[in-house]
Amino acid sequence: MKKLVLILLIFISCTNNADIKPQVIAYYAGDEKSIDEFNLDGVDQIIYSFLHLKGNKLAVDNELDSLALLNVVNQKKKYPKLKVLVSLGGWGGCKTCSDAFSTEEGRVEFAISTANIIELFNADGIDLDWEYPGISGFPGHDYKPEDKENFTDLVVQLRKYMKRDDILSFAAGASTRFFENSVEWDKVMPLVDNVNLMTYDFYGSGSGKTGHHTALSSNEFQDRSAESSIEALINLGVNPKQIFIGGAFYIKTFKNVENINNGLNQNAEWNRSYSQINFEDARSNFSFYWDSLAKAPYAYDSINKIFATFDDHKSIKLKSQYAIDNNLGGIMFWQLMNDKKQNGLLKTMVNHIK
Repeated sequence: MKKLVLILLIFISCTNNADIKPQVIAYYAGDEKSIDEFNLDGVDQIIYSFLHLKGNKLAVDNELDSLALLNVVNQKKKYPKLKVLVSLGGWGGCKTCSDAFSTEEGRVEFAISTANIIELFNADGIDLDWEYPGISGFPGHDYKPEDKENFTDLVVQLRKYMKRDDILSFAAGASTRFFENSVEWDKVMPLVDNVNLMTYDFYGSGSGKTGHHTALSSNEFQDRSAESSIEALINLGVNPKQIFIGGAFYIKTFKNVENINNGLNQNAEWNRSYSQINFEDARSNFSFYWDSLAKAPYAYDSINKIFATFDDHKSIKLKSQYAIDNNLGGIMFWQLMNDKKQNGLLKTMVNHIK
């Protein structure tokens, strides 16, 4: 009899584990109507981006944002399994966060206002995108060491005032600086559902060299990657099931890049970013390459000396497979409006991970 019970328990455990499939999370920073043009089959969460602070309260900025959020939530009628979250902040969108969350009164006021907005719009939770607690982020935004502990209590207060089933997540910078100075991981992770790890922007306007801005793996000259960041979080005690690897639906380009090694790992000046759809018009002079160590694509325009770094269908498949193989919570990406309406990176992501 005991043997039979043990077998049943093992069977139930295996069945439950099999039922836990990686999820797909999409950030959406679009208008009211554009969301209707996307096929959201296989998408588990849409995170509407962004809401901001008004005083200490979470607030919808204007009527257009309100209408957009309402229609994003309305997608749940067509996709019954879809969850919709609101997001605070974003790059450049959390100017007063450090001050607002520096007092218990401010944190409580924010938590109450968040719970009210979630209920008012029939949303399902919030994603905190404070860039960044305790370390420098957007130029000119205040930050202080106390942000780290204040972020913990912010999460505590949100859990206190939000409904039990509301989803609570946060976006995390994929850097040692963030891991060590921004979050008390042992205290925060038991209270949140997941962390959306921004495994992109490894190279950007201040890099001075070319490299892969959203590499899956490290190579001989680039240590920072999705793999190294995820391993660091797991070493901090974070449950892999709470970690979402990040995909980038945008391209970064650098100029004045010499034609050496197809432009990779060369001195460079920042040029500009493109969405996936807008990059189509700029592709004609580029030759495309694959870095088998970094598991990342790149491109070089030898005529204009422009280097481009991005995710493509192949790298998105590999990131999705990495989430599956390493028992992660799933994969997320910034952002839906950058993708093609048909046969874009989202379709590749969903087809592979589901």
